[in-house]
Amino acid sequence: MKCWICSREARGFGITDTRYAIGDARRYPVRWVFCSKRCQDAFHRFYSVRVEAERKDEELPMIDATEFEQAAMRGCLKAFGSAAGEIGYAKPLGDYTEADALRVIDAIVTCFVNAMADRYGSTGFNFPPVRGLAEVVQDPFSDLKNDLPWEEGTAQKGGA
Repeated sequence: MKCWICSREARGFGITDTRYAIGDARRYPVRWVFCSKRCQDAFHRFYSVRVEAERKDEELPMIDATEFEQAAMRGCLKAFGSAAGEIGYAKPLGDYTEADALRVIDAIVTCFVNAMADRYGSTGFNFPPVRGLAEVVQDPFSDLKNDLPWEEGTAQKGGA
């Protein structure tokens, strides 16, 4: 069975639909299964947004891309143009072969992922801070300066 979020193989995470009683004709077995807790939580967020939109008789909201994501998307236009140029601009999108389409998709996705990785890699963000833990030390040997007995010209502390 496939994960409802990412289509990977499901691995033991699932949800039982308890909206209707067992004898209710509207009840049917739903196979909401997931590959991870992360995908299961994402499903809950999507599902709750959908239920709320239906309750208010509204359309589902669209994802609002951040300014960095929008910049990354604009940057992907060059990758798209390059891939489309290799295929030929005169060829309509509907006439692309599977290989052509995959080449364009690969160019765009690779460009976007690299742009986002560059953005968040340059911020120095390694993992989110956790309350209660000591401050993360970037250089674990920073307190060892002038404390190395094998280096010449340094005074050896204590002892002989």
